[in-house]
Amino acid sequence: MQSKLPKKQSSVPWLRAFGEYKLEPGATNGGGRGAEMKRHVLGCVLGVGLFLNVVPSFVARNACAQDLASFEKRTAVKQLANGLTVIVVERPEAPVFSYFTHVNVGAAQEAMGQTGLAHMFEHMAFKGTDRIGTKNFTVEKTLLEKVEKAYLAFDAERRKRPSSDAQKVAALEKTWRDAMAEAGKQVVANEFGEIVDRNGGVSLNAFTNADETGYFYSMPSNRLELWAYLESERAKRPIMREFYTERDVVMEERRMRTDSRPIGRLIEQLLAAAFTAHPYGRPVVGWPSDLKTFSATDAQKFWETHYTPANLTVAVVGDVKASEAMPTLEAYFGRLPKGPKPPEISTDEPAQFGERTIVVRETAQPIYAEGYHRPDVLDKDDAVYDAISDLMSTGRTARLYRALVRDKKLAATSGGFTGMPGRKYPHLFVFYAIPTPDIKPQQLRVAIHEEIEKLKNSVVTDDELQMIRARAKMRLLGSLGSNQSLAISMATAQQRYGDWREIFRRVERIDKVSKEDIQRVARNVFVESNRTAAWIENSAKGGK
Repeated sequence: MQSKLPKKQSSVPWLRAFGEYKLEPGATNGGGRGAEMKRHVLGCVLGVGLFLNVVPSFVARNACAQDLASFEKRTAVKQLANGLTVIVVERPEAPVFSYFTHVNVGAAQEAMGQTGLAHMFEHMAFKGTDRIGTKNFTVEKTLLEKVEKAYLAFDAERRKRPSSDAQKVAALEKTWRDAMAEAGKQVVANEFGEIVDRNGGVSLNAFTNADETGYFYSMPSNRLELWAYLESERAKRPIMREFYTERDVVMEERRMRTDSRPIGRLIEQLLAAAFTAHPYGRPVVGWPSDLKTFSATDAQKFWETHYTPANLTVAVVGDVKASEAMPTLEAYFGRLPKGPKPPEISTDEPAQFGERTIVVRETAQPIYAEGYHRPDVLDKDDAVYDAISDLMSTGRTARLYRALVRDKKLAATSGGFTGMPGRKYPHLFVFYAIPTPDIKPQQLRVAIHEEIEKLKNSVVTDDELQMIRARAKMRLLGSLGSNQSLAISMATAQQRYGDWREIFRRVERIDKVSKEDIQRVARNVFVESNRTAAWIENSAKGGK
């Protein structure tokens, strides 16, 4: 694990709403190199370009059209014979490039008893390959096989019912740990990251959320082939090097980010209550019991199922020529063995017929949050939810800010956002508020409901609708600002929608959202029977 990795903000937007509290119920970011991600941004998930009031729509529309036309000329997309999709975007402003590998697997794809496995690969990706990170892989491979055999024997004995043999469990555990220590002698720590660093690479990192796993960094343009070799090597086959050591690291992450923080426990319980059938109800970091038991064998099977080329999209953005880069990418990434796309999740969350509530009594900062079930990102009204999020949360003109923070002085911050804990499947639209001193969560609940009722009973103003549209255009421009953010946006859109152009089309869809659309969705979705509410009450004695 490398501690020098720059700390990064979560790539999962809804986490930023609770960022000041370093909440980690729904995503992990950068854990593969041992960096604890700290989040400092409070408020709206869609808070880019808050300084704007109105951008003339015809100017923004023409700029977006020109941008799309320009990107189409500079963007090449190819699906390789093994099913992997490659995107190359030419941006010759500086002699560097950024990449993003989007793996279409997150915590939602984990089996019962194996929560946290998707996140484990974020850690294992930095451990190297059969050529990097090892003194002698032939020797190490034999030792790793001994580690796994010893662990499976230990795990089988300790799980025996009605009771296991304590002395035998202790002896098997010692054998396993001794085998790990012996295998550890063959490890060249941090070699993968050091190769990247020595060749001018920066921002080596990864993240995992409920929907996906992502890997990224940037390098000088003359290191494109080295990057293609490194990235394809670690995608070719995982090496379960120091797997159980990393599992312990993940357990410690859970303790720090969830178990030791009341707000972390609250959001985990909110999701568990809201999703009784769908895997969105499980924490990305994993349940404690699973983190103590899943094996490297389990991880290998997970990788074989989900890390097939057909489930991967790689975007490269920067000072590269598609005509030169594409053959290089095809030569290296084309080596990955072809495999089928994994099956889709078959369980749908059933309709909710009554409000569910969770109250946590702690000596802690109170908070109120409530979530409403909504359809997935492909729903025809997806842009309407984005518009509502913007209306309720963006800047000092946001309805929740004006009502709860500025006028009534009930809250230090308040907002509403979509995409919790993911967007690929039906998920939650969440409203939240953090009270000022002496204000109870129930007061926030009443105030939030008053604002929701206004959405239902009267249409938004022309000025509000214009600001929603203008800010959507500015968010698009902001997302195009760096090679890295563009690579992430393009690969994600290509994988999720089948076309990278969706990052532009989202703006067009928000442009078409009407006042009546916002009112209709609010009336249909923000109802008591569809609500799961959770809050922390400050208790002098604390409790669970």
